[in-house]
Amino acid sequence: MKFSKIIEKLGKTAELNSLTVIQNLDPEIIGIAAVDEASVGTLSYIEGGKFAAMVAQTHASALILPQDESLQARATERGIAWIATPEPKLIFAKAVVLFYQPFRPDPGIHPTAIIDPSVIIGKDVSIGAHVAIGQGVKIGDRACLHPNVVIYPEVEIGANTLLHANCTIHERSKIGANCVIHSGAVIGAEGFGFVPTSEGWFKLEQSGYTVLEDGVEIGCNSAVDRPAVGETRIGRNTKLDNMVHIAHGCQIGQNCAMAAQVGLAGGVKVGNWVMLGGQVGVANQRKIGDRAIATAQTGITSNVPPGEIVSGNPSIPNKIYLKASAIYKRLPEMYESFKRLRKGLGD
Repeated sequence: MKFSKIIEKLGKTAELNSLTVIQNLDPEIIGIAAVDEASVGTLSYIEGGKFAAMVAQTHASALILPQDESLQARATERGIAWIATPEPKLIFAKAVVLFYQPFRPDPGIHPTAIIDPSVIIGKDVSIGAHVAIGQGVKIGDRACLHPNVVIYPEVEIGANTLLHANCTIHERSKIGANCVIHSGAVIGAEGFGFVPTSEGWFKLEQSGYTVLEDGVEIGCNSAVDRPAVGETRIGRNTKLDNMVHIAHGCQIGQNCAMAAQVGLAGGVKVGNWVMLGGQVGVANQRKIGDRAIATAQTGITSNVPPGEIVSGNPSIPNKIYLKASAIYKRLPEMYESFKRLRKGLGD
């Protein structure tokens, strides 16, 4: 595909400011690549000045650049075709779609699927081999269920939702439209509820609901539990990475992102646009405000105000954490100084 044709297609899906192509240079683009791995015939991108050196090193035939005249000048000098935009990574993501589409089987029901007669199935749905669907399930138009998916009774699945192989959707789960549930994920399983007695633990049955709003994506081997009463809810367009655990009764807002191995204890409330780094843990019943950020391996034991960036365990404001970290590695030296000072005072 000619680079000019790519620009034409991208222009239909995104607002590209200051679009520029080197005059008389319109290379054939056969694929996309990371800038440090790009070869002739590929398209790549550079986000900002810290990657400036890559312009001189890359073998890409075309680049998506930020609105940085120095970077554009370097690309021009090397004879690399380019376009400029305020959001290079976003435009690159849109370019990837021109060269790759995830596998999606044609509509139809595999003969090995086991489907209760009461199930309501929309138009153009794809149901793969050995799928099992229980009583009273509703599946929206153009949904896709890959092999070995198991859906318990009374589940609702919205239009265009994609369930990858070997995921499990338990009873009392409601999944919106345009969701993606990856392999091994479990939605709506019983929350961890037990009442201590003199004879041991008495099981508190989990009779609540699990709700995933439209556009939610759940990574491989993640779990979103249903509560004893009420609901566990994940807001619209929120994305969970692999091996994330959302305990019973959590309420997660819209457009949040949680990296791998994040764990939320029961009843946690998370605002909108919150970002949690890998292995963040959040204690029971805590609240995290809108647009807060927790860096990797943070342990959140108290509420986090809106817009706050926290780090460490237990969590503290990130600016304080960075100062403390700088001091931490000097503790042996400081301790030796302290011992000498104490000895001097004693003498």
